Amino acid sequence: MSAPVISTARFVLADPREAADLGAFLARLLRFDRAAAVRLQATPDETGAGAGTGTGEGSGAGVLAVYGRLPLGSAGVLALRTARLVRSADPSADPFVGPAVDLTVSAGQLLDGVDEEHGALAVPPPVTGPAWAGLLPPRGGWRPLGAVGADQVLPQLLAAVGEFKERTAQVPEHHRTRAVLDGIADEIWARPLTALPALPLRAAHAAYRIGFLHPGAPLTAHRAGGWLRLTAPHGTVALRAAAAPGAGLGLTPLA
Repeated sequence: MSAPVISTARFVLADPREAADLGAFLARLLRFDRAAAVRLQATPDETGAGAGTGTGEGSGAGVLAVYGRLPLGSAGVLALRTARLVRSADPSADPFVGPAVDLTVSAGQLLDGVDEEHGALAVPPPVTGPAWAGLLPPRGGWRPLGAVGADQVLPQLLAAVGEFKERTAQVPEHHRTRAVLDGIADEIWARPLTALPALPLRAAHAAYRIGFLHPGAPLTAHRAGGWLRLTAPHGTVALRAAAAPGAGLGLTPLA
């Protein structure tokens, strides 16, 4: 049983169902890394447009953005899940009430603070953030690259997963090193996504692995500077436009 979390803030979600969605997102991150951290950014939603890269309509009160990293290769891919906020439950006792909240916390402790019954989120004390948390995609300046349905993406994605499994199974055991398997993964996932050629296939792979890519879902692609993003109704993945050599999407095929 985990130790009690001493909360520094508590947020109430505009849609109580989003508490379960956030919990599922955190649980998936923890399957990749049991010590995962996430960066939280809570900002007023003056435009009603949400966080700009996430899901749902803005409520006018605020938007919470939760960033996590999928450790899929040396570069990794960032995943973003947003939720609309109503208010802070106890403003008089909340040291983070103000124009914005920006801190890095333990994903496991944050998951412990998800209150599905009341649609709320208790935020644990901040931790020293990993390097990736200091370099997030920009909030604005995104240029659209195209829009498709998930059904136009899934066939290529699943075929690539099958290829990855087949090719890695053919590697002799004594040559089955992480470097060799990552090299195969990088070759496959760096290919352009046929339905959205501006994006690499690794963007769709990451979106599927984190639970954002569902049959029939609308998908949009954007670029801002050196960043690319793929957005679905349940969340967004973002990655650098030019991946470093060897930065494959890792060794674990889709379930």
